[in-house]
Amino acid sequence: MAILRKHQLAVLAVAALSGAAWAAGALDKGDTKFVENAAKAGQYEVQAGQIAASKASDPAVKAFGETLVKDHTAANDELKQFAASKSVTLPTELTHHQRSEIDKLNKLSGPEFDREFIKQTGVKDHKDTIKDFEKAAKNAKDPDLKAWAAKTAPTLRAHEDQAKGLEDQIKKNKKS
Repeated sequence: MAILRKHQLAVLAVAALSGAAWAAGALDKGDTKFVENAAKAGQYEVQAGQIAASKASDPAVKAFGETLVKDHTAANDELKQFAASKSVTLPTELTHHQRSEIDKLNKLSGPEFDREFIKQTGVKDHKDTIKDFEKAAKNAKDPDLKAWAAKTAPTLRAHEDQAKGLEDQIKKNKKS
């Protein structure tokens, strides 16, 4: 009986250690949700930026679109590496709202496109994304994710600031 009990304890110990090792690579539920949302936001920014780079009538808006493509592609690549290291599968589809925004942008042209792209993608979406990144930079359980969110947030803030400047410029041009 004592031998059987020792065997059971040994099996439990191995199982506990295996579970602990697996959990070390896993992400907290909240961290996983942030990673998934950040991936969708990044994908959306790249797609919207690509549209702006080809459709914008204002050269500054076109350049801003190119900046979004470059910066968000780099951030997306970093996020993909992180997710792979944590065995997290990133979503490949945009949200319904994001798809609607992409469809809306594809239907617009000229100054109307510029205004909508800057208002929605440049200002509003970045404002929402910055909140998520700043929250993750403070509260993420995974230290690498926390550091990545903290490192990425200033770039997002710079995008928002640039978009606000473009929004003001577009409003002034409209009044002229």
